[in-house]
Amino acid sequence: MFKVMIVEDDPTIADLIAENLTKWQLQPEKVTDFSDVFNQFLELKPHLILLDINLPTYDGFYWMQKIRAVSKVPVIFISSRNTNMDMVMAMNMGGDDFVNKPFSMEVLVAKINALLRRTYNYVAENNEALEHNGLLLNLQNGSAQVGDNLIDLSKNEYKLLQILMRQHGKIVSRDKLLRTMWEDERFVDDNTLTVNINRLRKKIAQAGLPNYIETKVGQGYMIP
Repeated sequence: MFKVMIVEDDPTIADLIAENLTKWQLQPEKVTDFSDVFNQFLELKPHLILLDINLPTYDGFYWMQKIRAVSKVPVIFISSRNTNMDMVMAMNMGGDDFVNKPFSMEVLVAKINALLRRTYNYVAENNEALEHNGLLLNLQNGSAQVGDNLIDLSKNEYKLLQILMRQHGKIVSRDKLLRTMWEDERFVDDNTLTVNINRLRKKIAQAGLPNYIETKVGQGYMIP
């Protein structure tokens, strides 16, 4: 379960965020000692931080500087300070996103989930989609997209892409793909797999991601 560190001194807001994160199978960790946020960060080792700018003792920018000196953990700033200068400063200091108060809880949770997916390549708990390196595969309707570019997949292309995305970073052998794709691979021409892979590659490249699937000669295929 992903840990989200909530650095928010308004207990009502912090409790509301924690309650909603729990509903999404995320583990909220609320900071209570705002004079020592950094050591709590080191102890908790969170996967993502929600960081308010206006805090007691030191502001969010101070803690951001301390954290960024040792970690690239994703950080979303949440603040009632919504001047352009605050937003620019938040991004320049290494923030990944900025949410203005008052905010929609649905929007905040969506941003958290999107940032976790981009950072850790995880599959959402609701199993609606897979996302890796800019490609989103919808498990509900079998479609894929790169940014705003939709990819129309055949049944076999969808199955191939799902197998390779679930195994990203690992080589998947041709034999395994044949066995998984077709119930009895003995009756499938070996060239059928090559044709399907090539068509899938072409569609993904046309959507804006060339070389998304790599061939490992004599071994199989992989999505790095």
